[in-house]
Amino acid sequence: MFEKKTLQLLQLFYRETERVRLFDINQLPPLDLELQPAMNLWLETKRNFQFNEIWQQNWIKTCSAGYVTELRLHGDGTLDEYTLFTRLHTQGYWQLVDGVIEIEIIKDDNCYRCAVYANCDTSIHSAIEYKNDELHSYLKLIQTRSI
Repeated sequence: MFEKKTLQLLQLFYRETERVRLFDINQLPPLDLELQPAMNLWLETKRNFQFNEIWQQNWIKTCSAGYVTELRLHGDGTLDEYTLFTRLHTQGYWQLVDGVIEIEIIKDDNCYRCAVYANCDTSIHSAIEYKNDELHSYLKLIQTRSI
C-alpha cells in the first residue's frame, strides 16, 4: 500500500505544482533532488481523512472537463452520485484506506476509480480518476456542511 500511495501523491504533486498534463502512474518521471524540497512543502498541505468526517455530508465532485456531480457517501461503504442539475443517479462504493478515500462508481459499462487526498487548509480535496483502468481526469471534491 505504501508504494501505491507514494506514487499517487507524486502523480498529484506533478499535476498541482507543475501544472502539467496528467502523468499515468507507470509514466511518472523520477523526482529530481531539486524538486524534493518543493515536494516536502506540498506534502505539508496534505493530511489523512478521518472516517467520521467523510460520510456525514454531501460532496461536490468536479473534473477538469467540467462535469459536476453530487456525492453522498454512506457509513456502510456505499455511495450515491447525482449529476448536479439533471439528477441522473449512479451508485458505487467507497472505503477509507490509509487516510485516503478510495471511490469506485459504475456507470453503464464503465468503471470509474479515484483516490481522494485531503488538503489541510481547505475543504477542497484532490484526486486523479481512472476510467476502465485508464487515466481519465483530474478531480476536485468539495465537502459541504449539513444544515
